[in-house]
Amino acid sequence: MRSNLGNLSRRLSTVTSRQTVRNGWTCQSCRVSQARRKLFSTTTALREAKGDAIDKPYYVTTPIFYVNASPHVGHLYSMLIADILKRWQVLKGRPAILSTGTDEHGMKVQQAAQAQDIQPKALCDTNSETFRDLAKKANIDYDFFIRTTDAEHKEAVEYFWGRLKESGYIYETTHEGWYCVSDETYYPETMIKKRVSPLTGKSFMASVETGNKVEWQSEQNYHFRLTAFKDRLLKLYADNPEFVVPKTRLAEVVNWVTNNLEDLSISRPRSRLEWGIPVPDDPEQVIYVWVDALINYITVAGYPMWPPGSEHTKGWPADVHVVGKDIVRFHSIYWPALLMALDLPLPKTVLSHGHWLMSKKKMSKSVGNVVNPFFAIDRWGVDTIRYFLIYHGSITEDSDYSNEFIVINYKKGLQHSIGNLLNRITQPKQWSVRDAVVEICGKPSDELPDLVISQKQMIEELVSKVEKHMDALNPTLALKAIIDVAFASNVFMSNAKPWDVKNESETTALNQIVFHTSEALRVVGILLQPFIPEKSKRLLDVLGVSPDRRTFEFAKLHADNDYGTSFVPIVKGAQGSLFPPLPVED
Repeated sequence: MRSNLGNLSRRLSTVTSRQTVRNGWTCQSCRVSQARRKLFSTTTALREAKGDAIDKPYYVTTPIFYVNASPHVGHLYSMLIADILKRWQVLKGRPAILSTGTDEHGMKVQQAAQAQDIQPKALCDTNSETFRDLAKKANIDYDFFIRTTDAEHKEAVEYFWGRLKESGYIYETTHEGWYCVSDETYYPETMIKKRVSPLTGKSFMASVETGNKVEWQSEQNYHFRLTAFKDRLLKLYADNPEFVVPKTRLAEVVNWVTNNLEDLSISRPRSRLEWGIPVPDDPEQVIYVWVDALINYITVAGYPMWPPGSEHTKGWPADVHVVGKDIVRFHSIYWPALLMALDLPLPKTVLSHGHWLMSKKKMSKSVGNVVNPFFAIDRWGVDTIRYFLIYHGSITEDSDYSNEFIVINYKKGLQHSIGNLLNRITQPKQWSVRDAVVEICGKPSDELPDLVISQKQMIEELVSKVEKHMDALNPTLALKAIIDVAFASNVFMSNAKPWDVKNESETTALNQIVFHTSEALRVVGILLQPFIPEKSKRLLDVLGVSPDRRTFEFAKLHADNDYGTSFVPIVKGAQGSLFPPLPVED
């Protein structure tokens, strides 16, 4: 292990200057006076946390998912949010990177492997591949799939630990406290309460946050001086109110740092935990799984092989870390503090979302109400599930999953709005979308009827509404704004009654109705691409929108005068619809 770290350090000799090793901890004022040359300054880190302009790809991450059990719908939800954020940036013409992967070390994996009587690595290989399969099945456009058992990641973690130790913020001591195996963390006394099991009637100590069982542990291990960063963390939150989204969770983070902050135990005795990355120069200790896991985000970005001037080429600092609300603390307290210790740039935003419930109860394997995302996609279709989870899900609150809700959302939001509108505008023989585009697109219009003026204004306002919600990292509200236009366009068409136009002298009026309905569909189709990629492609194919005219710049009125002739055969009837009847609706 020591030789591996030495090899990496030698490889970095052309990247960083030799750094002086300091033993023990020194106060901040002494650290300033003795400051060594670093890759980044704290000022740079804080500036970049505010999102100041850097010529780099947009970088969004999912959590790396724990492999002690199979994927569930909550994992898929995290993937989808990150995927939509990435696809949105690509739609707007910005290079973007999406990273996902699996977290494979720690006590939970070790215990799960023991329970199945297999080696931990074998368990990791199987379950990691399952998460990769889910990403592919859900049409997640990821660029990197990292595993914490990857050799490159181990090297990055070892190097990070070495630099962290040199910083003076690591010390060794005996630690006593309440440890939760399920959450892989210690909790302070103020975050522990006694609970009674509804199944056995026996009492046990549990985390106030998660309700999971905790046990008293006493052991010798390494600690990170997290409390030394209290003021800097609070300043970070005050200066960057969007560092944690939504605001309610930022308030929880501020409260934790203010009232519950303790130095962080960052290793475990090998006698208790064997499955992990050994502490460099101390094989009797294993690096804490959350320190190991968090570093994945910079491993993907090329750390520590960052030649001067090219630190940002692979995306760091991250623009968004997408996480579930249960792991906000690790990402918004531990992670920035660890980065601050090495003067590395901080991520811009931690976006935390609510959980998925079933019948308003938390999903649990023991209760048997866990949703298998593979089965859900097979039953309903990938874009139906993508649509449902984003439309029905919530960043701020927990959401209820049910097959009934899927059917309702599909029929109302997809079948009866977008699908119905596409059929109504492309299937009748009384008019031609292409003729309407040729006559109306890009040409000055005489005085328009109020109905058409309202439709025109709605199309013109849609992009700014969607962009506002996406900039606020709320894809649910963005999707609802898009679907609202489809609903309203159906109403517009019903009120305008183009099928009642019989007189040839009214052809221009007819084409105005057809054109502004088609324009709404075209813009909706372009904006839907990050959300339901397959169905939006089909929609734009039916409208005859050229592939090179499906980018953000064309998502506006009168931006495309070449569409209107379908690229695919138009099949009438329910089965030819973009959103046909669901095969099973029970």
